[in-house]
Amino acid sequence: MSQQYNIIVKGKVQGVWYRKSTLEKAVEIGLIGFVKNQPDGSVYIEAKGTKNQLEELIEWCKVGPEYARVDAVTFTKVPAQAFDGFEIL
Repeated sequence: MSQQYNIIVKGKVQGVWYRKSTLEKAVEIGLIGFVKNQPDGSVYIEAKGTKNQLEELIEWCKVGPEYARVDAVTFTKVPAQAFDGFEIL
């Protein structure tokens, strides 16, 4: 059963390939949705998939790509929306 999480990642997560790496991870595990930078320096993700897929993404988000420094990851389960794949906005 599909679920959707809205995820916010804070720390040094812009300018370190975080969005591109998130896209690659999401596609690898079969999620759909999007990732984008926020004006406050955080990264915002909307991801839809199974609970196990979403939990795997959240665990990955806590580390991120090589040059990232993740200080906090928060997520909220929200009503599922329709997406056509996973993309960077």
